[in-house]
Amino acid sequence: MKSFSIKTFIVVLLSAGTLVSNAQITTPRTPSPAASASQTIGISNVSVNYSRPSVRGREVWGKMVPYGWNKQTFGLGNDAPWRAGANENTTIEFSHDAKFAGKNVPAGKYGLFFVVNADNSGEVILSKDNQSWGSFFYIASNDQMRAPIQLRDIPHAERLTYDFINIDQNSAELVLNWEKKQFPVKVEFAVNDIVMANAAEELKGVKGFNWIGPNSAANYALQNNTHLEEGLKYANQAVAANNSFTTNRVKAGLLTATGKGAEAEQLMKGSIDLATEAELNVYAYQLMGQNNDDKALELLLLNAKKHPESANVWDSLGDGYLKKGDNKNAIKSYKKCLTLNPNPALKAVSEQHLKDLGVSI
Repeated sequence: MKSFSIKTFIVVLLSAGTLVSNAQITTPRTPSPAASASQTIGISNVSVNYSRPSVRGREVWGKMVPYGWNKQTFGLGNDAPWRAGANENTTIEFSHDAKFAGKNVPAGKYGLFFVVNADNSGEVILSKDNQSWGSFFYIASNDQMRAPIQLRDIPHAERLTYDFINIDQNSAELVLNWEKKQFPVKVEFAVNDIVMANAAEELKGVKGFNWIGPNSAANYALQNNTHLEEGLKYANQAVAANNSFTTNRVKAGLLTATGKGAEAEQLMKGSIDLATEAELNVYAYQLMGQNNDDKALELLLLNAKKHPESANVWDSLGDGYLKKGDNKNAIKSYKKCLTLNPNPALKAVSEQHLKDLGVSI
């Protein structure tokens, strides 16, 4: 029989290993199960994939997880940070360009590492290598960024956990909690820039073929006081497709925000007749929110004239008078609302206003 070469033997051995691996059933990963944590910020997403070791009565900091940078006894043997979990690299992925611990980070997936020091100072590191096992093959030249962090003391957390806290419109704080330490890192997205850039792409497709898409982009710009000139361009597009009170109101808001108040006022004056009952009501409340109470009351009176049978119109007119401090006419308006068979919720609101004004029901 012809003997195998070493090369042939290795191929056969590897093939046998693959067959064995593929034949095994899927079983739970213990003692550090896999987990993930994710958070949407604006329209962007950040997600962390990791494994969760437990304390199990062991001394974690300075023992299981050595302080500072540590030379690996396997792999490349380099000085390396902590893998920020167990098993494979802990990874973090950003759907859009972000700031991480104040550093600019391009969208993508990274290996996530931490350094912890005895004085509760530390460091967070993102590596472009997101596929290695633990810290054994860490190479500093693959770092995308490094930044200092300050650890916090927390109540005991038995199992290592990632979470997102202190969430607002543009940012959140990613925290790793384990034993009695918390590793906090702020994640930030330029939400307004991302939303408007995404709108530009979406409006190249089917959403740009009617008035609703451009109007929603214009309204986002208006409500968030961002990209106003770009928003005005979308508003013009929406008005051209649908000359309505809704589209004109958004355009007028952007005209005002860009210093064209007289043009905005003229536009709205010519759009009043296009308004539905609900649109006129919403606009009046918007004006009250801007403390333009005289104009709001004028519109509410017009709505009551055009829709005298609407209980909601009279309740709103009562609110307009109340905002102006005219309690006498507010009472008349709320009482008128109650004569028009309002729905239970509206009835309760008008009755409460009357009670607050000292009127017995």
